[in-house]
Amino acid sequence: MAFLVLIAAIIALPLTALGLPGNWLLIAGVGIWKSLDATAGISWTAILIAFVLALVAELIEFGLAARYTTKYGGSRRAGWGALIGGVVGAVVGLPIPLIGSIIGAFAGAFVGAFVGEFSLSARYANAGRVAWGALVGRVIATGVKVGIGVVLSVILIASAIA
Repeated sequence: MAFLVLIAAIIALPLTALGLPGNWLLIAGVGIWKSLDATAGISWTAILIAFVLALVAELIEFGLAARYTTKYGGSRRAGWGALIGGVVGAVVGLPIPLIGSIIGAFAGAFVGAFVGEFSLSARYANAGRVAWGALVGRVIATGVKVGIGVVLSVILIASAIA
């Protein structure tokens, strides 16, 4: 079973990096497997810990773009623009194979923060700096989310080995 969880994790992590729900698919797959086979060598505790970690990763992902937007001098409106733009961009980018959702999320966060800040200040230079902050935040958030995905994968694999 540990080998199958390892293979699933190897598939799920790149999906997470591309902005798709790889962590959630891994957890759902392991959870369904455990539900169907009570003797499966993985604990519900490990699945619950992985679920909590995936939830934390989502909260961090959504919060970092807005946080970096304000760190670079942006308003709350720009922070919300980065958040909404990132989500909309990821959805719009989905039809483009492999990298569409991640590029869409990055571009959406940038554009959303730019529009949000420009609507208040009407200064291109300021709005551009704020939008750059949103982009940096989104990139860091993606890295953090993949890192947490690695941790939850290791927890699930270790539980399957034990």
